[in-house]
Amino acid sequence: MTSEGTSDDLGLANWAPEMPTVQEIGESMQNFGTPDYIVFAVMLIACGLVGIYFGFVKKSSGEDEYLVGGRNMKTFPVSLSLIASFISGISLLGTPTEIYVHGTSYLFIGVTVIAVGFAISIVFLPVFHDLKLTSTYEYLEKRFDRRMRVLGSVLFAIGIMTWLPIVIYVPALAFNQVTGVNIHIITPFVCIVCIFYTCVGGLKAVVWTDFIQTFLMFGSMLLIIIKGTTDVGGLSLVIRRNLESGRLELPSTDWSPLTRHTIWAIMIGGFVHWLQISAINQNMIQRYLALPTLQSARRALWCFIVGVIILIGLCGYSGLLIYAWYHECDPLTTKLARAKDQLLPLLVMNVLGEFPGLPGLFVAGVFSAALSSLSTGLNSMAAVVLEDFVKPFIKTPFTRRGADIFMKLTVIILGVICVALVFVVEQAGSHVLQLSISLGSITNGPSFGIFAMGILLPWINGKGALAGGLAGLSFMGWLGLSAQTAISSGQIKFDVKPVTTEGCTYSFPQAENLLLSVPPDSILDDANKEEPWALYRLSYLWYTMTGTIVTIGVGLLVTLVTSQNVEKLDPMLVAPFMRKYISSRSKDVALEELHQVKIANSEKKEKVASRTINEDDKLLEATTT
Repeated sequence: MTSEGTSDDLGLANWAPEMPTVQEIGESMQNFGTPDYIVFAVMLIACGLVGIYFGFVKKSSGEDEYLVGGRNMKTFPVSLSLIASFISGISLLGTPTEIYVHGTSYLFIGVTVIAVGFAISIVFLPVFHDLKLTSTYEYLEKRFDRRMRVLGSVLFAIGIMTWLPIVIYVPALAFNQVTGVNIHIITPFVCIVCIFYTCVGGLKAVVWTDFIQTFLMFGSMLLIIIKGTTDVGGLSLVIRRNLESGRLELPSTDWSPLTRHTIWAIMIGGFVHWLQISAINQNMIQRYLALPTLQSARRALWCFIVGVIILIGLCGYSGLLIYAWYHECDPLTTKLARAKDQLLPLLVMNVLGEFPGLPGLFVAGVFSAALSSLSTGLNSMAAVVLEDFVKPFIKTPFTRRGADIFMKLTVIILGVICVALVFVVEQAGSHVLQLSISLGSITNGPSFGIFAMGILLPWINGKGALAGGLAGLSFMGWLGLSAQTAISSGQIKFDVKPVTTEGCTYSFPQAENLLLSVPPDSILDDANKEEPWALYRLSYLWYTMTGTIVTIGVGLLVTLVTSQNVEKLDPMLVAPFMRKYISSRSKDVALEELHQVKIANSEKKEKVASRTINEDDKLLEATTT
């Protein structure tokens, strides 16, 4: 190492007067020009035109068409819509950050996703598709009772209203990084467009805008990966630098559930989490129900699985590419990236900034992911509010026009609430991938537990399911919020991969506090701090499974002290491989009942015959006398 390199290590070179400051570097990279704004605006206009077409030109002819596209949509656009709805900006920006900060362990979730595909195809999809539902939570009323339908809908509403603000916040971070525009200025503007086309166009508008947005997502990610890899020196250099830093790694085989990413957390905890958000979530099921046959729904499912795995792989590789670019000067330490999830937008401006229009294409891709998720969430919430919160409790049914107005007002009101909640998400403190999974698990665990009991455990009754759902929600609410509070306050910290700033070519005053020695008083304060309770340090990948176990456990216990007449259960409400047991038991019961009826008829005939003989005897006796 040269003498200049040594002075860099001491943090002195960063103060050289001829060096530009981090603020100057950041401002110089915010060269989002007129062509970029045009590309971004074209994406928004295209989405708005799709909404106008399906809202005013080819109007939906009723709530069934508005909510499930008339159940006759085509497989390919629905497949792309599933991908676009599922892969939000959280994945596009959060996954690269995860790989940069913590390494490649998370990418093994791809293996889990394949297993999830088989579980959905065999267990869940046949049940929902055969029942021809509009709201997934109609199932809970058919299987248990109306109280369970309301509980399931409430869980979904809480989950969607905590998830959507994160979905909106993430692309605003990207836009802020490349333009400097405040996130609270761009967020309402873009959301108005999304609320508009979702409101007027219904599910068909959502699906076809998703169709366009999926190509933007894949295109923008491929563009940054190909150009970035070429500029940094090729694939081999990207791999080598990440190997040297320890980022290319397999998941740990540690048995401790407190370890953030282990093979068990990814394969088991991740399986339950992904199964919940893919198999029983109204956002996803509503698209499967828009297809005419179960076979077409299964084809859409496997297109979705393949697309998601490819996109996760692209996002993961972009995380490796970010490290290869900034391996000598960590932008998080220098505050060139002011938030963790601004790393990919920063790379975009480094790689594509000199090409007019290309940064705009990337931002359009990230916003496309967000808009597709937001529009899906709003449309699904409109379905749930109408079908589960309103229809069961009104005596006079809506007219077609009344239902249409109600659904559109619902979309507008929920959209405004989500935009307002962005202020809360901004203060959350952890990067969005973990934050979204952690908060989502508060309702995801109990919700999956309820549906799993209904489809896989036919002997559990409504009382058990209700008690289990409420217990799971209470427990996970306490655990999730307590753990998130500990993370936000700095009580819980996670191991991160090594970074350095010794190769920086700009000055950054913040580095003095990060690279020089920590004052002794601070060390003593940290030593005196109590370690958070072990349960709070549980890996976030176990959250959904924990909520599911609590829900099912309490449900089983309550069912033990009550009773469930399994023989009266409709076999169509359970998984296909369970139906034969229900049917055979029902057959046995029917035969037994028929046998009892025959016995009762026989006894009745004997009594009648006996009575007739007695009457004849009496008559004969009277005649003789």
